[in-house]
Amino acid sequence: MACSPAARTRACVAACLILVAGAAAHAAEPSRTLERIKADGTLRLGYRSGAAPFSFKERDGSVRGYSAELCTRVAASIQKRLGLSTLKIDWTALDAADRLDAVARGKVDMECGTTTISLSRYEQVDFSLPIFVDGGSVLTAVASKLDRFADLGGRRIAVISGTTTESALKRQLGVIGAKAELVPVKDGFEGFALLPQDKVDGYAGDRIVLVALRAASADPARWQLLDNDFSFEPYALVVRRDDADFRLEVNRALVDLYRSGEIDTIFYRWLAALGRPAPLLNAMFYLSTLPE
Repeated sequence: MACSPAARTRACVAACLILVAGAAAHAAEPSRTLERIKADGTLRLGYRSGAAPFSFKERDGSVRGYSAELCTRVAASIQKRLGLSTLKIDWTALDAADRLDAVARGKVDMECGTTTISLSRYEQVDFSLPIFVDGGSVLTAVASKLDRFADLGGRRIAVISGTTTESALKRQLGVIGAKAELVPVKDGFEGFALLPQDKVDGYAGDRIVLVALRAASADPARWQLLDNDFSFEPYALVVRRDDADFRLEVNRALVDLYRSGEIDTIFYRWLAALGRPAPLLNAMFYLSTLPE
């Protein structure tokens, strides 16, 4: 049966009102994460157990590091916003393989480590504002004389499976036509341990992590990094996709740290020994200082 123009107009208006009402109802839904935190007084945080100086567990059981401290600062901000007298932090150790799934499934509310923002990961989780920027490089023995990326052809390179470093490394090797054998490892400690055993010719990872591994080794002068980076790695705290209000509170806390300059104290506490903040990192802090 045909409808008059007036009837079609009324139907269209009614449909629009339904959509607007639905959107408003959705926008009014409280944050599931914040509601749960307020109810049980606990924030569940995940951390990369082998990602010092960004996140690691001390012998006394405390979790510390650059990313871990940022998460505890976020926790303090959330506690204040919710008006809680106390807030318990429950830490869970995660690795590269399970960190995103732990957030997506609600095992933890946020992951605090060295996770790079990527478009493919946005399909599973969401991210805070960037907390650090780095690049991928390869740690090799000075005696090997592997100074350039092109020198890696025919070599064995250890890399953590399923990471943005692995995909960027494969892409760059393909661009220059260098056929290297990639050796999968679980974490940086395992990858670096293979080097002095001559089981691999290099370990690929984020430059700041490689510098930390070299500095903590028995003979730092024995190891070197390639001059040029093969990837861009913007780190962020990982949160769930379906909770914009929780992400907003996380970002508010980070912006407060960036705007006040407290981020400088945190940086120097954990990362100063590895070098001064690069211009790109300073620019990242400045650009992330969003207006309220």
